Amino acid sequence: MIFPFSLAEADDVCNIGSRLELFVDDYLIDKMDGVSLKLHNPIPREVAIVFDSPHDGNTSAYVTVFQDDDIYRMYYRGSAYDFANKKDLHELTCYAESKDGINWYKPELDLYEFDGSTKNNIIWRGIGIHNFTPFKDTNPNVDSDAKYKALGGLGSEGLIAFKSSDGIHWVKIQDKPVITKGAFDSQNLAFWNPVTECYMDFHRDFKDGIRQIMTCTSKDFINWTEPQWIDFGDAPLEHLYTNAVTPYYRAPHILMGFPKRFAESRKKLSQELWTGVSDGVYMTSRDGLHWHRWLEAFIRPGLQMERWGQRNNMTAYGILVTESGISNAPKELSIYSSEAYCMGNNRLRRYTLRIDGFVSVNASYKGGELLTKPFIFDGKELVINYSTSAVGSVRVEITDKDGNAISGFNLNDCPEIYGDEIEKIVQWKTSSDVSLLAGQVVRLRFILKDADLYSIRFR
Repeated sequence: MIFPFSLAEADDVCNIGSRLELFVDDYLIDKMDGVSLKLHNPIPREVAIVFDSPHDGNTSAYVTVFQDDDIYRMYYRGSAYDFANKKDLHELTCYAESKDGINWYKPELDLYEFDGSTKNNIIWRGIGIHNFTPFKDTNPNVDSDAKYKALGGLGSEGLIAFKSSDGIHWVKIQDKPVITKGAFDSQNLAFWNPVTECYMDFHRDFKDGIRQIMTCTSKDFINWTEPQWIDFGDAPLEHLYTNAVTPYYRAPHILMGFPKRFAESRKKLSQELWTGVSDGVYMTSRDGLHWHRWLEAFIRPGLQMERWGQRNNMTAYGILVTESGISNAPKELSIYSSEAYCMGNNRLRRYTLRIDGFVSVNASYKGGELLTKPFIFDGKELVINYSTSAVGSVRVEITDKDGNAISGFNLNDCPEIYGDEIEKIVQWKTSSDVSLLAGQVVRLRFILKDADLYSIRFR
């Protein structure tokens, strides 16, 4: 079939190889008719951890989570504020563990004294404790004594680099800050990017008085490029309190961010000392500089009044893969968001999404279609992540660069696909084998009805 509408230039060809592509942006999208991109909201689950230890406190925040082989690690700032005397009481860095990403505990590490005892989970006291943010260094050439790294510091001191061999015992890499351009009074973070083969940093500064995000890169974690503002195109300038940027583990060429958006002049709870309400938003990038930020909230405060207090709904840095609470269901994604900040029972709640389930190409019952840009792939079968209603469906056609259906892969050859699967191999009447088309310039045409399409991959 030749499409009656104009097609993308055939010279504009994407080479997706065998990598996973999510429909979180328009990278692969040429035309949509009767379908649209839909942002999906994570589902609130149980409270993951309560910051109720004496060395935690009512302003505990800036949480980091990651999986490390067969354990899950969590780092956070333990801190408290005295409202009567309007002063900070303490700040330190704490640690928790989990075997499943759902049930967390605070080990007694006997490293640092607090209130006369070392029976606590404190892992760092010193410079950088306001926002000490670790990560596991996946650089294949990482030194054994620096398998874990961290950044921490404020505007007056800059960002200090730290290292650890076990994620528990930490030392400064050097006394001199490694990044000095920025305000840094937030959760500033870094990670190894396996695609660009460099470290990437994302940190806070103020742009025209608005909390915004800067980024820079490094090959050695010590010498960093000049920080640059990340670009949101024509999106409105809003206070982004944090960034929580991370490569998506199934598609590391796509960076995802989960900033806390801060409406500083609003006040929902009359007893609050400070003004400001927050929600969680979602953004993506393929280069770290140019970002698409959804303006609708990813995590709303919701019906819990405690989440309408100031500086709540802060998404932790990190995405975990966890077991589903539904019997025989596939694994799912877990993210974590703060609530009850400054209310005495400060805590972190787990939220879940399906694998790849951030954004979908969504069709109503009326139906619609998506045409991709021309691309080259490598593999012998097409796998899709999709969901339909009981009467919904997905059908797929492979066309040449000009939109002409390729024999054996047209719509009539593709039986209706219906159900809900993370990995569904597309079958045409003759075969699922598309290897003869590998290396050629092709497009995909999807016909959707009451359905969501989350991602595709050739393999």
